[in-house]
Amino acid sequence: MSSTTNPSTHHTSTIGAIGAPSRRNTELALLVFAVVIPVFAYANVGLAINNQVPSGLLSYGLGLGLLAGVAHLVVRKFAPYADPLLLPLATLLNGLGLVVIWRLDQSKLLQSIKQAGTAAPRQLLYTAMGIALFIVVLIFLKDHRVLQRYTYISMVGALVLLLLPLVPGLGANIYGAKIWISVAGFSIQPGEFAKIVLAIFFAGYLMVKRDALALASRRFMGLYLPRGRDLGPILVVWFISILILVFETDLGTSLLFFGMFVIMLYVATERTSWIVFGLLMSAAGAVGVASFEPHVKMRVQAWLDPMKEYTLSQAGVGGHSEQSMQALWAFGSGGTLGSGLGQGHSDLIRFAANSDFILATFGEELGLAGIMALLLIYGLIVERGVRTALAARDPFGKLLAIGLSGAFALQVFVVSGGVMGLIPLTGMTMPFVAYGGSSVIANWALVGILIRISDTARRPAPAPASNPDAEMTQVVRP
Repeated sequence: MSSTTNPSTHHTSTIGAIGAPSRRNTELALLVFAVVIPVFAYANVGLAINNQVPSGLLSYGLGLGLLAGVAHLVVRKFAPYADPLLLPLATLLNGLGLVVIWRLDQSKLLQSIKQAGTAAPRQLLYTAMGIALFIVVLIFLKDHRVLQRYTYISMVGALVLLLLPLVPGLGANIYGAKIWISVAGFSIQPGEFAKIVLAIFFAGYLMVKRDALALASRRFMGLYLPRGRDLGPILVVWFISILILVFETDLGTSLLFFGMFVIMLYVATERTSWIVFGLLMSAAGAVGVASFEPHVKMRVQAWLDPMKEYTLSQAGVGGHSEQSMQALWAFGSGGTLGSGLGQGHSDLIRFAANSDFILATFGEELGLAGIMALLLIYGLIVERGVRTALAARDPFGKLLAIGLSGAFALQVFVVSGGVMGLIPLTGMTMPFVAYGGSSVIANWALVGILIRISDTARRPAPAPASNPDAEMTQVVRP
């Protein structure tokens, strides 16, 4: 006789939902490597500089391990199905950054101009603050879709953060860029936090408007052109990014802001024409501003002919590319395998050697192989973010994950491209490895949001409830 239900099938689905792998043990194993590798690098630097193991090796290892362990326990408790690679990758980058910052702290040259000496302990404190914010995000943000309610509040918050450096008495002009505010003796870069808030606004806005923005009016040279009235959003964002570039002379934030919007717009509408329009408008804006804004024009000139500018600066008759040329020489002297940790001379870059130009130290002391490995780690974080976007079950989560991943990728590109001479210098810092509290704290919050989205995306669907009445009617074959 036939049966009305199949208990074995129901039993299997329940086991599949309950027994889905969380991959937390994998994350823990990777975290061990993410802590051990920087500890060995720290010992290597001490032996190279002072011929002895650094006295702070144990405290550094325990501190980094404790921070990573607490973060892991929080993920295990509050996001058990999250991506297992994001936390170890961020920890590894942060740990390596601490090692190189400490290595530059030992430079007598940088100590003499007060550009180093106590940066590493401060960076460890900033790391603790960043992981604390990471923990707050995971504990209190139970569901990333809650952020959708604050779409337009996020827009206002982002504008406030971007405009704060222009407030008299609050903003600070450092190295020609007005991207800092000074609060109680601390310098804060609001743009680092604005990129997260902007991603929330863009995700909420594009989720609602994507159907209208995807409509095309006519076809031209293989591209579907958007309707004229739909160009409004991209024109507004372009105009705001130009204003940031003009009044704050902040090329990095301007590129990041506009580039993130174009990426999210393309993902939301699947229209290649938006990418083309975005590239044309960003190029037009950059060329236009560089033609009359002195600080941007100076950086473009230093990029086009750094050797000429370096010669002028050495002769004392102008020039602004001493740091750029020293960074390029550092990459060149590093060769394929590098000079070895602690055995380079990247401190000759002098100002911002441990922040804007820290990638040059990696290039000289770890060589091309080390730089490729470092960029591969960044690429893996972006890849896991994109994978999270693909796995997300809701459109807001998809757009938010791709926006955060795109912002992270753009920041890595504009910083590394500027230091290596591919594009003009932007004044931004390399995520996790460069010295600076705003950057490391904001990027830990970014990783926390990605982990929350990935936990929701990877969490198994609950098994269907059983039907006791149906099971009672089942007749088993003899």
